Amino acid sequence: MARKVTNTRKWIFTCLAWGVALLIFFPILWTILTSFKTEGDAVATPPKFLFFDWTLANYREVQARSDYFSHFMNSVIIALGSTALGLVVAIPAAWAMAFQPGKQTKNVLMWMLSTKMMPAVGVLIPIYILFQRMGLLDSRTGVLIVLMLMNLPIIIWMLYTYFREIPGEILEASRMDGASLWNEIRYVLTPMAIPGIASTMLLNIILAWNEAFWTLNLTTSRAAPLTTFIASYSSPEGLFYAKLSAASTMAIAPILIMGWFSQKQLVRGLTFGAVK
Repeated sequence: MARKVTNTRKWIFTCLAWGVALLIFFPILWTILTSFKTEGDAVATPPKFLFFDWTLANYREVQARSDYFSHFMNSVIIALGSTALGLVVAIPAAWAMAFQPGKQTKNVLMWMLSTKMMPAVGVLIPIYILFQRMGLLDSRTGVLIVLMLMNLPIIIWMLYTYFREIPGEILEASRMDGASLWNEIRYVLTPMAIPGIASTMLLNIILAWNEAFWTLNLTTSRAAPLTTFIASYSSPEGLFYAKLSAASTMAIAPILIMGWFSQKQLVRGLTFGAVK
């Protein structure tokens, strides 16, 4: 009887999990389907789900109108660059807070996290003026620095959590063997925290790839990533839903593929240290 109840409960939770997953994935699926519709079918009432005239015209027009590859390369450089720079800063900071904590360590961590609660528009004007005077407007370097700083609190918090799960005795043993601080971080700490670092890196790439507020306000053409590429299909003449969906599909496809192939590493990193 108990086994039957357990199986029933497992079946119910499995169905609920699939229901939530489909609910979350449906907007993505609808965007992909709309990208293959004509503009008339895209706004048809009632909506057409599968039975419509499939076409690739939207993709051809999007590619003819905009240089997709240029926007794609900007997104890749900005996402990877901000992630790499963030890790260079965050790993030593998280090491210091995890293994050399002070009286104010928790307060510093909370202060860093509290900066994420501030509306980005609140600091847009000073950053815009600063970048204008430094010649960083519409540059990859400028956007890369801003996104690194915006995501740095999350990176440090995640790495701090992972580092706390590593026994401090191992690092003490490396010091007794004569390892310098640099060698301790490079050859002892980093290899042991690879799952956590990998998941942090993947999450930061996703956040940087999806960032729209700063890229729309700090770039125009030269450094414009895929988020700006999508926004260009909103015009005074109106919204062209089929073309907008095609541009959105082309923008999210790379990050979806990356997430699909790295899901095991991401889950492994997010559960790193959960079970001892």
